Amino acid sequence: MNFGEWRQLSPSAAARELHARIQTRLSLSQQRAVIAWLESEDGLAARLAAAPVAAPLAGVPYFAKDLFDVAGVPTFAGSTFLPEVRPTPKLDSTLVAALRAKGAALAGKTQLHEFAYGITGENPHYGDCEHPRFPGRTTGGSSSGSAAIVAAGIAPLALASDTGGSVRVPAAFCGLYGFRLTPRDRWISDAFPLSPSCDTAGWFTTNAADLRETIGALVGLRTSGRKPHGCYLALPDLDPDVAIACVAAAEKIAPAAEPIVQSDLLHAFAPALEAYNVLVAREAWEVHLPWADRFRDRYDPAVWQRLSRVHTLTTGQIDAAEIALTVLRLRWTQFFLTYDFLVMPATPCPALTKAECTLANRSRLLALTTPVSLAGLPVLSVPVPLPSGLSTGLQIVVNHPQSPAVNWALQQFSP
Repeated sequence: MNFGEWRQLSPSAAARELHARIQTRLSLSQQRAVIAWLESEDGLAARLAAAPVAAPLAGVPYFAKDLFDVAGVPTFAGSTFLPEVRPTPKLDSTLVAALRAKGAALAGKTQLHEFAYGITGENPHYGDCEHPRFPGRTTGGSSSGSAAIVAAGIAPLALASDTGGSVRVPAAFCGLYGFRLTPRDRWISDAFPLSPSCDTAGWFTTNAADLRETIGALVGLRTSGRKPHGCYLALPDLDPDVAIACVAAAEKIAPAAEPIVQSDLLHAFAPALEAYNVLVAREAWEVHLPWADRFRDRYDPAVWQRLSRVHTLTTGQIDAAEIALTVLRLRWTQFFLTYDFLVMPATPCPALTKAECTLANRSRLLALTTPVSLAGLPVLSVPVPLPSGLSTGLQIVVNHPQSPAVNWALQQFSP
């Protein structure tokens, strides 16, 4: 059901339908893995009924990733202990409050890779989020529960965040449309952080029209008197079917990058993964420092390993990361002097099985996403179907959330 179909239901019917879909579309184990908190049926009906009729998102139920605060609801951020060191919020986060003002009704909060520090959607505390149409395969993370909710058709909209790819990877794996914003803007400013320099807010929908409507309501859409100018950058280490599908999809909006542009970008992108790992580890440790040692045994071991690697970083690694960051941002600035957008593959492969959630595949995924993350750029994610029935996606990178290229590209990818 798209936004329009949900709006055709009365508030009580919509609330009843959403709760029924949870029961029929998610197993009991997946309900725990996907949903962190659920508004009651009566409560959701009341939220839907309270929305101003003329509000742009009136009648649209949505879920929020559980690092956006909701008044009176503890924020766990995928952990078991965060409310023990952080009080229950008294106010909604800025983005949740904005959605309420725009008429959307909060249906619940979704699980995530613990503290948003992972790309696979695995969580040993609540369970791994599985792809709704391909059980045994991951949704991707860290916005795993939000992707699962939308991909399962339980709600038409879900809030996410993206630090190293947490909108782009789940959108690609689950065949969704997604949008990520920019670091330190008002929509992410009061969410529980992973790495403030890279954290961004975002969201998922199942179709381009609903995404356009959401972006229009929360960010604003602009048009231009000329066709936006972009190019497609082929990236290394893609599965063959992914490479073929991404080239074909990108041809709708952009030609291949010229050789000199491709060479310059790939050179600047090469150290991005290592730089990201270093810089995010430093910022994440600062966030967790007040309680990390006390709660060490309650962290996901994989997340703890990522947090604690800050202690192994050398001055040389930190200096190299900062140089790589400076060079990368300069190259992006130069690119946008000529182009309006860059198209890249979002993932090197389709949704992973549990056995495939390895360090090597994590690195393959982040190698494609971190060049954008470090630059703090907005990205439109569009799904790309594969012959197997699985999917990958495209990253359409722009230099401003209101770039006319966003509106134009969504029109090109609409049915």
